[in-house]
Amino acid sequence: MRLLAIFIAVPLLEIALFIQVGGFIGLWPTLAIVLATAILGSWLVRSQGAAELGRLKASLNNLDDPSEPLVHGAMILFSGALLLTPGFFTDAVGFALLIPGVRRTAFEALRKRINVQSFSYGGTPAGQQPRRPHGDRVIDGEFEEVTPPKNPTHRPSEWTKH
Repeated sequence: MRLLAIFIAVPLLEIALFIQVGGFIGLWPTLAIVLATAILGSWLVRSQGAAELGRLKASLNNLDDPSEPLVHGAMILFSGALLLTPGFFTDAVGFALLIPGVRRTAFEALRKRINVQSFSYGGTPAGQQPRRPHGDRVIDGEFEEVTPPKNPTHRPSEWTKH
């Protein structure tokens, strides 16, 4: 129900803001502002997204918890979607999400609501023994490589004779 209210309220708010701003400064300056925010926003999203991707790679290489860089990257991606959406309210929220302090505060609020039970990277979680896929069974066997005979389509040349 809350999501439906947001999907109805945001476009209505954007229309009202377009009418107000357009009436105050005119049509062409309003359209220029919308276009400029989309261009500036996409440049900021690209640069901050690349920086956050570097932080994510560093946390994975150091075997640190990658949840913060992942959430920051998701917020940057969401801000990019908001900045490409025409409107003043969505631009304001999109630019706000590009501020690292705002993202950090949002991450802390999310962290309080979400509980991560365990985190593992490439192995078993701390305190657990590794599992073998088939228990402790060892199957011993012999093999012989079988190569099918070649059926030449032409006579061998001097280069291929053995």
